[in-house]
Amino acid sequence: MVGLVRDAEKIARLRRQLLAWYACNRRDLPWRRSRDPYAIWVSEIMLQQTRVAVVVERYQTFLARFPTLLSLAAASEQDVLALWSGLGYYRRARMMLKAARFIAEQRLTGLPASSAALRKLPGIGVYTAAAIASIAFGEAVAVVDGNVERVLCRLEGWEFAEGASESALKREIHLLAAQLLDPAQPGDFNQATMELGATVCLPRNPRCLVCPLAADCRTKGEHATAPRAPMLSREGAHALSIRTRRAGQQVLLEQRPSSLTVMPGLWQLPELKQTEVPGHLLRMTVRHAIMQVNYYVRIRNVYEDELKSLTVAGGARRWVSLAEAAAMALTGLTRKVLTRAHLFEVRPREPLNESQS
Repeated sequence: MVGLVRDAEKIARLRRQLLAWYACNRRDLPWRRSRDPYAIWVSEIMLQQTRVAVVVERYQTFLARFPTLLSLAAASEQDVLALWSGLGYYRRARMMLKAARFIAEQRLTGLPASSAALRKLPGIGVYTAAAIASIAFGEAVAVVDGNVERVLCRLEGWEFAEGASESALKREIHLLAAQLLDPAQPGDFNQATMELGATVCLPRNPRCLVCPLAADCRTKGEHATAPRAPMLSREGAHALSIRTRRAGQQVLLEQRPSSLTVMPGLWQLPELKQTEVPGHLLRMTVRHAIMQVNYYVRIRNVYEDELKSLTVAGGARRWVSLAEAAAMALTGLTRKVLTRAHLFEVRPREPLNESQS
């Protein structure tokens, strides 16, 4: 199935074209300005299932607070989750903290330099280990994510045939990725392939006219892509309860029980007993997507003396100042609501050359 095994000239040409394109077209992302393995690790964990534009802002804030692996290892989980708020998939942050603590406890000097050793750390799988090892340490190991899979399948004209083994095709993709990898510049080559899939070889409406591999591509963008899984819809409602004290405004927050499997320990607005909110009492409606679910959440202003009758009894509750709330480990929905209610300041984002991720 692999078509490049004996064609060394074609492999060399594809490497040259892709690296030359990347040198001229790479997005100026903050993690690409560093060769620090720790900083690259942080970026790779944040980029898992999260848009680049969202990660740019949180990455720089996170590194300003935890500039070294040892500073992260010494942090509390709540401090780490507070800076992760808005990125979602909070297990990533917990696993990163666990890995940092393991490295510190073992008195290691830093992250291991090989992909095999990196895979032994909590939260680091095959893809992340290959990305860190190739970019930070120059190990000649191919990175394969969804973008790379799409680029290679289109390049070779591969599709998932009915009745065919998906695992067999993935093995072929990994073999081809390893063949194409430039051993002299593995980090740049891996990033170039991912960049091509993120900005040119798009899932829909690929930009074939500007693709550096178009001459060798067997599909020219006509490659069939798997249909997107349909989004599910859920409804919910939360209470926005604000009171004023001499020191300023306070908001009521509730901590999600640690026994929950989803976002344990994070702080949120109390949940309302009724999802329907009369129009004259509705503060806002927020759409919040988590994986394949769109949550349509109604937010109602609730006075302090109405809380018991209108909200569901949940975890421990606290009245906190808005400044303190902004630094807490909030759920993404809660941070979005408080920001849209103009209770939090909105930090400007660093501009990107491309908005695609």
